[in-house]
Amino acid sequence: MSDDAERLIDFVSSVSGDAYLKVEETLGDGYVRLKVSEAERRQAKHDIRGVEDIIVELLRNARDAHAQRIFLATAREGDVRTVTVVDDGIGVPAHLHEAIFEPRVTSKLETMVMDRWGVHGRGMALYSVRANVMSARIASSEPHKGCAMSIAVDTTVLAERADQSTWPEVAKDESGSWSVVRGPHNIVRRVLEFACEHPEIDIYLGSPAEVLATAHAVARDVLDASELMFCDDPGRMPVWQRPAVAADAAELVELARSLGLDISERTAHRVLSGELTALRPALAIATVKEKSTAAQPDIYRDRRGLKIHRTDLAAFQTELERAFDVLSERYYVHLKGQPKVTVGSNEIRVRFFVDKED
Repeated sequence: MSDDAERLIDFVSSVSGDAYLKVEETLGDGYVRLKVSEAERRQAKHDIRGVEDIIVELLRNARDAHAQRIFLATAREGDVRTVTVVDDGIGVPAHLHEAIFEPRVTSKLETMVMDRWGVHGRGMALYSVRANVMSARIASSEPHKGCAMSIAVDTTVLAERADQSTWPEVAKDESGSWSVVRGPHNIVRRVLEFACEHPEIDIYLGSPAEVLATAHAVARDVLDASELMFCDDPGRMPVWQRPAVAADAAELVELARSLGLDISERTAHRVLSGELTALRPALAIATVKEKSTAAQPDIYRDRRGLKIHRTDLAAFQTELERAFDVLSERYYVHLKGQPKVTVGSNEIRVRFFVDKED
């Protein structure tokens, strides 16, 4: 028996079955050569350090698919963060829905993208995402019809920033382009950083209900009346437009779930009735906040009372509407119109007018 064979037998007998599956060759003195699959797995674990990194990879994936609209829905329940990305890119054929999560699978044979986050095009991004999460799947996609992808993350395994509600500040740089200047490194920041790099892409960020309402509203703006009224097969339409042709709340629930957006029938009724306001693109929201901050009146110059700029009030009302959705879901009440904000000399009053379900 050769020395190499004896050494291999000694190594196999000294390690567990799992370890042996990871090693291509033992080199002695504690050194081994890993199998390609194990090296890829470890690299994938290294590429993703937090939930925010997953957001970046999903946005880059949609960009590389030539998306012009990206709808990003995210929510957290307990320790589980769910993320669904719906885009209007080139889509993925059905027979590749699983293959794109395998290592070294890419559509960029001749090209790869170098951006502020590094190299993209190695065929490792989606593999890295799946290696770090509870589940990652394509909910719906076909060639030339866009894609809907859903992710579930155990935040006790892959952490996220504690502050996920604060919007970072943006400002124009010397070239006149927007950039993020301060704020927590949360999901919103990653979205805004990406949006600043790619202002040509509209990125809508919100809860599943808000994103569904937005896709429904935006699609109805671009579709003509005949498409809305006489579509007997939503599956023939681009994935992001399908909610717009729902005949009733029950169908909207099914169409939403086929995109990875899990909503209740009551939420579907609110979408169809227009109670849920469509989101604006994330960069538009951030730049309005920045402009409104710059336009603040000098409250020390006017001692008669507190003054708040109208754009700040509008942004405040939008945040109040989002906050009210929590009560609406739990206690079956609907918001009638926008919250009313009254600014006094030394107080700010907020009133919500509601309808209660029977």
